[in-house]
Amino acid sequence: MQVGRNEKDMIAAWPRFMRAGATGARHGAWEYALPPPSPRSDPAQISDNVPFPAQRSFAMPGSRAQAFVRFALEQGVLNFGDFTMKSGRRSPYFFNAGLFNDGASVGRLGQFYAQALADSGLDFDMLFGPAYKGIPLATTAAIALSNHPARADRAVPFAFNRKEAKDHGEGGTLVGAPLKGRVVIIDDVITAGTSVRESVALIRAAGAQPAAVLIALDRMERAGADDALSEGSAVQEVERAYGIPVVSIASLADIMALLEDDATLAKHRDAVSAYRGKYGV
Repeated sequence: MQVGRNEKDMIAAWPRFMRAGATGARHGAWEYALPPPSPRSDPAQISDNVPFPAQRSFAMPGSRAQAFVRFALEQGVLNFGDFTMKSGRRSPYFFNAGLFNDGASVGRLGQFYAQALADSGLDFDMLFGPAYKGIPLATTAAIALSNHPARADRAVPFAFNRKEAKDHGEGGTLVGAPLKGRVVIIDDVITAGTSVRESVALIRAAGAQPAAVLIALDRMERAGADDALSEGSAVQEVERAYGIPVVSIASLADIMALLEDDATLAKHRDAVSAYRGKYGV
C-alpha cells in the first residue's frame, strides 16, 4: 500500500494499512506508538516540502528517546560498568554503535535515525556518512527515510567518503550521490568532532551546504583534562564552530531518566549521576 503524496491522503490512507502489533501499530516495517495526529495548519516540513505530523514515535513504551535507550540496551550497544575511554577517562557506561551488527538491528536503527530527523523539522536534501562508521548509518537512515510516510516514497540520496583516495576507476574519495544542496551528516556520537570537521570540509569543497549533524547519542559531556574541561560539550562546540544544529536520537539525560524509572537498572544510577555531575553540561 502506497502512502498518499500529501498529508490529507496520508491520513486518510492510514487505517487501510495499519494493523495491530505486539507493541503497537505498524505500517509495513514501520512502527508507531501513537495514531497519526490530525492535520495541522503549520506542519513541520522536510526539504521537498512534503508535510508530516511533527510528533510521532516508535512503538515502544515512553518517548522515542527512551525507546532507543532500551533498544540499545537490548542489543548490547549500551552497557554499564567501568570503562576506559579513548581519552583515558573512566566512564560508568559505554555506547558502541558497532554492535548494531545484523540486518534487523541496523534496520531498526535506521528507523530511529529517520524519525529523529523527521521530528526535527529540518530542511535537507541528502545524507552524508563519514568513513567508516557513518557509512552504514547513512545507508540505513536513507532506506528508512525512503519508506517513511513523510517522504511519500521519494528517494533520499546519500554519499560517503573513503579514508584513502582511489587512484583508479572514478578515483577520488567520495562515493554515492553527488554532494549538493543541504546535507545532513550522520554519525553515532560526537567526541572530539574530528569526523564532523572533515565532513564539513568535504561538503563545502563540493559546493554543498552542511545542514545538520544527526547522531545516535549525545553524551552531554565536556572534553579535556579534569583540570581544564571545555566550557561546553562536544555537541555544543560543533554547533558553535559550524553554525549548524546537532540532532540526537537520545542523550545522557534519557539514560538517566531510564535509570530513575527502571528498578532493575537502579544499581547504576549513582555512578552515572556522579559522572554526569563531574563532566556533564
